[in-house]
Amino acid sequence: MSGKITEADLIDSVADALQYISYYHTPDFVTAMARAYETEESQSARNAIRQILVNSRMSAFDKRPLCQDTGSVNVILEVGVEAPIDWHHAPQDMIDEATRRAYAFAANPLRASIVADPLGARRNTRDNTPAMIQTELVAGDKVSVTVSAKGGGSENKTKFAVLNPSDSVADWVVDTVAKLGAGWCPPGLIGLGVGGSVDKAMAMAKQALNDPIDMTELQARGAQTAEEALRLELYERINALGIGAQGLGGLITVLDVKLRSFPTHAASLPVALIPNCAATRHVHFTLDGSGAAEFTPPDLSLWPDLEEGGVTGRRIDLDALDDGILASLSPGDTLLLSGRLYTGRDAAHRRMLEELDQGKPLPVDLKGRAIYYVGPVDAVGDEVIGPAGPTTSTRMDKFTGPLLAASGLKVMIGKAERGPAAIEVIRQHGAVYLIAVGGAAYLVSKAIKRARPVAYQDLGMEAIYEIEVKDMPVTVAVDTKGASIHNSGPKQWARVPQLAK
Repeated sequence: MSGKITEADLIDSVADALQYISYYHTPDFVTAMARAYETEESQSARNAIRQILVNSRMSAFDKRPLCQDTGSVNVILEVGVEAPIDWHHAPQDMIDEATRRAYAFAANPLRASIVADPLGARRNTRDNTPAMIQTELVAGDKVSVTVSAKGGGSENKTKFAVLNPSDSVADWVVDTVAKLGAGWCPPGLIGLGVGGSVDKAMAMAKQALNDPIDMTELQARGAQTAEEALRLELYERINALGIGAQGLGGLITVLDVKLRSFPTHAASLPVALIPNCAATRHVHFTLDGSGAAEFTPPDLSLWPDLEEGGVTGRRIDLDALDDGILASLSPGDTLLLSGRLYTGRDAAHRRMLEELDQGKPLPVDLKGRAIYYVGPVDAVGDEVIGPAGPTTSTRMDKFTGPLLAASGLKVMIGKAERGPAAIEVIRQHGAVYLIAVGGAAYLVSKAIKRARPVAYQDLGMEAIYEIEVKDMPVTVAVDTKGASIHNSGPKQWARVPQLAK
């Protein structure tokens, strides 16, 4: 040890870590995803995994975000009680300063997604602060730091229950994952916290998501503890559900199930479940007084050598849509979209409907057009737009009926399933719902050839843009008859789990 652990060491290290994880998957995740690509038999799911891998390699090469949702900042601090820290500000203040620096970095700006006043105006803080921090005093003379960026789509699928001590944790987890839908962007990880208290279980589940992916090794040697036996059982049973990549149906839904446990009250069995998506992002480092952390890029030979293109499908001209073309589309069809469409997420939808209620016209003409549920990252250099992957479409379900009726909108593009009511109004209006791959945001952005804001610019990343695309890859999820791939796909690929005896 050569000196004090300074505030600058912590701030510089966290800022660099946030940039690093925005464009580098961990090597174990790349290896697991490549294995899933080779194993998967569902062509739709395999195509989705391929896009995620291509996107990951492109992001690593170009140092641009893996996903447009660059996440809430999550930092776990374990401060050794003998660590020679020279800090005069609270950890929250220092990590928030690191977050501001990282998210405003000119060469790779990250999307600000945090809103203040969550029960009121929900105004974007514009710098992605405050960060979410767990701090613990531990034995030792070092400071251990884990930095992760958690996307909203997977975070929103968090579940918690206090089971009876005699209840089956495995049954609860499998039943819960079966009901999560695809908004968490599988394939990914399931983090579990079992025992402790309500808050302890949730913290353990979040921490478990940062543990190394080792399911292949665990399968090879077999379980040696009750926790490992549960992990093996859950891995097999969850994958047997047939959910598959992006919920399209397939063999691989989870790459690993991670679990931490803690002693608990005799009357309780708390269980927290937090999924992590295909944009799993985290890094760990230790500060010992020798300066700020340094991060070594992963070996790019880890990624399978897949062409950046390679997606084939039926070409659709968005500027020449008619009812005949829409009626000819079926769930599972791969399409390559070209032409003009608009972007719009929750805040834009809410404002459009408020203005319609006030007798005002819509800010854009959506008749016969397509809308893409996306909040892109800011562009840099000669980019037309930054990474621009889809957001979870179910959040738009409550707006879908009124907007279709008022606008004549015909095509919606997002990710994950739609609810029964939304599917019914899509059917009634002869519209279709398409999905782009969540976790392939940088790849998708390369299909966007022109972009300009046209309305609600005060909403930041939720403003409405007019964009022009060329061969943007999507999959038909709901057709004009109301048939959904998120219903038929998992049913086709569900199987009886092969559990170890």
